[in-house]
Amino acid sequence: MNALVFPGQGSQFVGMGKDLYENHEDAKKMFLQANKILGFDITDVMFNGTVEDLKKTDITQPAIFIHSCITYFLNNIKDISAFAGHSLGEFSAVTC
Repeated sequence: MNALVFPGQGSQFVGMGKDLYENHEDAKKMFLQANKILGFDITDVMFNGTVEDLKKTDITQPAIFIHSCITYFLNNIKDISAFAGHSLGEFSAVTC
């Protein structure tokens, strides 16, 4: 049995997702779609913001969710029997 566990609030870091954005066209499209849905440029905060910016709940929660889901979808992970998440990570687990 293979399980996948997604992180919750507190796992954020400055630059999170930037490598995915710069190296994977599909990731870039998903990040840009997230910016559009949210109505602001969350990627700018994720890639270039301060630690204090990323600690704000209205930034932290969507940032971790977006990063987790994009990472999962890019890796095309197969044969997962169980998905789980710590706190906020439950939303990523259910989505993925």
